[in-house]
Amino acid sequence: MGTISEKIFSRAAGTEAKANDFVLADIDYAMAHDGTSVLAVNAFKEMELEKVWDPSRIVIPFDHIAPANTETSATLQKEIREWVKEQQIPNFYEVGEGICHQVLPENGFALPGKLIVGADSHSCTYGAFGAFATGVGATDMAEIFAAGKLWFKVPESFRMTVEGSLSKGVYAKDLTLYLIGKTGIAGATYKAVEFYGQAISELTVAGRMTLCNMAIEMGAKTGIVPPDEKTFEFLKNRAAAPYEPVYADPDAAYLKEFTYNAGDIEPQVACPHQVDNVKPVGEVEGTHIDQVFIGTCTNGRLEDLDVAAAVLKGKKVAVRTIVIPASRTTLLAAIENGTMETLLKAGVTLATPGCGPCLGAHQGVLGEGEVCVSTANRNFKGRMGKDGFIYLASPATAAASALTGEITDPRTV
Repeated sequence: MGTISEKIFSRAAGTEAKANDFVLADIDYAMAHDGTSVLAVNAFKEMELEKVWDPSRIVIPFDHIAPANTETSATLQKEIREWVKEQQIPNFYEVGEGICHQVLPENGFALPGKLIVGADSHSCTYGAFGAFATGVGATDMAEIFAAGKLWFKVPESFRMTVEGSLSKGVYAKDLTLYLIGKTGIAGATYKAVEFYGQAISELTVAGRMTLCNMAIEMGAKTGIVPPDEKTFEFLKNRAAAPYEPVYADPDAAYLKEFTYNAGDIEPQVACPHQVDNVKPVGEVEGTHIDQVFIGTCTNGRLEDLDVAAAVLKGKKVAVRTIVIPASRTTLLAAIENGTMETLLKAGVTLATPGCGPCLGAHQGVLGEGEVCVSTANRNFKGRMGKDGFIYLASPATAAASALTGEITDPRTV
């Protein structure tokens, strides 16, 4: 009679957990990056504790301001490196290793049935592997560092079914934006969204990561794709620990159920300055742009770069185009299969694996009034520069737009 979330919390709390119950749950893995670990570590030190609960289950990647953009950032990162060494935390990933939400799955920490928390709102990405994964605040993370436990309210669940197959030229990002547009930025507030249907099953692991990454953009506590053979194949020789897949019972109780047809979806664009301000690409086609950004924890994986390269092959970009692979592993794979050579020959600028301009810190922020097509997950005013305009789209749409200097339907190129 349980949803995936209820079952995971029941295991983690050691008691039957139902929606709206408050439970004290054991954390399987905890993550904080360079931007949030500073606050979490400071709070941990204020508790006057000497050791974290379990160094092997703490993961700290440097990705948000990597490389450091100021002396202040460099000093804060230096302090975290010293703390990591002091605490003997083995899972530390230096500048250039990649974005936290790519690094954790690559290294086998995103596992079915696990309860995973990160001091970053897009930690829901790991739900693509059948985990309950969510973001927490820095002080909550300090509590986890200390005790390995945290109080949760078990969320109610939505069930979203997407029937049929996506059309040619339509990708996981388009599906994701479509669902957010239908749900609204607060339509799933503090809910766990479970995704089902043929279109979901047909998504690659990378596509599922894109989908679950943006569950937070509809207000959800997490997004979850039930694990299947694609999940297990990805985790083969990679899983950091044993795991047990969890599935909802046939009679699981959902607060709401939604059904969509994948065939109704065409390339989508989220227009400034709200992620749910979603329109078919045709409604904004021709909009002038100044920059294209392909990367982030949403769409910086190998298949995303491959799609962009297929669009750009043998051509030249018309506007500045920044490409940032989600990880060093992704970059190396893109070099090995020729994708990176294709992109560079097309005129893109390559930057260090990491978050780049997504959070507006460096490596491609926008000037006043400038317009960017981005494969990121947020387009709020000020996100990539205080007076910039961000249109969110798939790597295919972003690459097609880079060729023309205006928002372009990828199916036309």
